[in-house]
Amino acid sequence: MAINDPRVRPAGPADLAAIAAIYAHYVTTSVATFDETAPTAGDWERKAADLAERSLPLLVAESDGQVVGYAYAGPWRPKPAYRHTVEDSIYLAPGHTGEGLGRALLETLLERCAQAGARQVIAVITDSGEPGSLALHRRLGFVDAGRLTAVGFKHGRWVDTLLLQRDLTHWPTG
Repeated sequence: MAINDPRVRPAGPADLAAIAAIYAHYVTTSVATFDETAPTAGDWERKAADLAERSLPLLVAESDGQVVGYAYAGPWRPKPAYRHTVEDSIYLAPGHTGEGLGRALLETLLERCAQAGARQVIAVITDSGEPGSLALHRRLGFVDAGRLTAVGFKHGRWVDTLLLQRDLTHWPTG
């Protein structure tokens, strides 16, 4: 079921506990992230401050006044020559997939990344057998850039990652 006009907005300090809770779910129950310990709300405060300092977006999606998803773009790599390339991250609260929230978040994120001067967006997606994130990124113009085999070990198994890339140099028509 799709939410009509999901509300996507910049995240604020009051949203960080909800973001931390959403992410903690994936840290503890899946291989969608290779983190093994969930960051605290304080960790998210530091991340939000770092992203703001870099003029990079941290967004939330709301439904009935509750944060039900978030997305952000962070630096792809720390070396200065990569400064125009970012990596996206999108997570939805359990029970809120298939509602159009991921698309709304990613579309807004790409727009904000282009406004911030990013030229390339990289998606690093674990090959977990769940096709949702991969399909979403491909629908929004990401192309396959490679596979890294057995680079993560979590929950007793080796996991591949898929790399996808979205060129923003011709945004929004690119």
